[in-house]
Amino acid sequence: MFPAEVYIQRRKRLRELVGKGVILFLGNKEVAMNYAANNYPFRQDSSFLYYFGLDMPGLAGMIDCEIGGETLYGSDPTLEDIIWVGKQESLHEKALKAGISLVKPLERLDGDVFRVIAHNRKVHYLPPYREQRRLQLAYYDNLKYEEVDKNASEELIRAVVDQRSEKDSHELKEMEETMTQVTREAYAAAMKRIMPGSYEYQVAGTLEGVALEKHCRMAYPIICTVNGQILHNHYYGNELKKGQLLLIDAGAESNMRYATDITRTYPVGGKFNHQQKEIYSVVLNAQQEAIKAIKPGKPYMEIHQLAAKTIATGLKELGLMKGDIDDAVAHGAHALFFPHGLGHMLGLDVHDMEDVGENYIGYDEEFKRSEQFGTAYLRMARRLKENFVLTVEPGIYFIDALIEKWHSEGRYRDFIDYRNISKYKGFGGIRIEDNVVVTAKGSRVLGKPIAKDITELEQLLKA
Repeated sequence: MFPAEVYIQRRKRLRELVGKGVILFLGNKEVAMNYAANNYPFRQDSSFLYYFGLDMPGLAGMIDCEIGGETLYGSDPTLEDIIWVGKQESLHEKALKAGISLVKPLERLDGDVFRVIAHNRKVHYLPPYREQRRLQLAYYDNLKYEEVDKNASEELIRAVVDQRSEKDSHELKEMEETMTQVTREAYAAAMKRIMPGSYEYQVAGTLEGVALEKHCRMAYPIICTVNGQILHNHYYGNELKKGQLLLIDAGAESNMRYATDITRTYPVGGKFNHQQKEIYSVVLNAQQEAIKAIKPGKPYMEIHQLAAKTIATGLKELGLMKGDIDDAVAHGAHALFFPHGLGHMLGLDVHDMEDVGENYIGYDEEFKRSEQFGTAYLRMARRLKENFVLTVEPGIYFIDALIEKWHSEGRYRDFIDYRNISKYKGFGGIRIEDNVVVTAKGSRVLGKPIAKDITELEQLLKA
């Protein structure tokens, strides 16, 4: 946990932002995998962690905005619990570490919530992402199941986004250390397994194994695939063959649940062929230009467009695109090759705060989501502020089904040379991703560098 004062100040600021009523945070519970005593690995709710810091199941927190009262609800371990999991601190001792002195049994929560509602005071809650929580909130507020999400507190959503978007020094240190000490080491170990005859699952297992050795776990399911054109591919059964590209998208989660999120693309056999080298260089250039452009006040939409234009320019030089590049990007022709957004917020979630609604995180009154294919998937568009942490992850993919559809429809013929694209059938995909913090005058990449230069990659893969 961070020092108690960190959580005290966070809750104080939250009360000021919300203003009236009572704020209810429901911590997560254990979730059975296939029977009650065999659970999925526990993951605490990120907003509960942010304000209360306690990473254990079966808790709830209530904050009274007007009188300033703060209550933690939970249960002390029973003797039976101690037999199975060992002796633990009392809940009161744990609560004090988060700066909370009032602790009540979890069974008191229902009555306290009902009393607040009976006094016609608003209970602020965030949109639920687990069904058990949705049912619990419906019970509290006497709502139909389908009404729970739309009754979530917009005041609380905006307040949480306002606070969690700007990382403090404790958070930045946590993310930076995890990047350098865990994720970077995991990639270094995984590279040693990238060779013809290995399997994707062996590389993925090495990544996860290093995280476990460092007393961490992965922040999200690993992507480790020779079919990088499938954007979220979690199949690991392919044998690696010389000449293929292996795309890895993985990041460790710290003990305090802060995420890292890195993507690298490697040549199996240790050397890029000419075609792969050309496409890789375009992606790397787009990423580097985007990172250089990041600074406070700059809309991330503009940086996404910069990356798209850089990719389109590079592809035009290779004969895959043609015509006026500004027009091509404005019409969305580049999305045949780059069909996703440049990046997203990063923090206690790999897509930070996405549970409260993506449009609250990446969009605002100034920036509305595009309806254009590709650009519509951009998760972050609004103006950047100091201490935002973002991913920057451009890519180029050759998706046969998409190419065939656009070609058959004659889409963007003024901007796309379909004859030359046929030479890239079976190419796969390339993505390069780093995590970037916005600084007072620009930006910096979090953690010690993870190899991505072509020459350096080829040297390391041969070592």
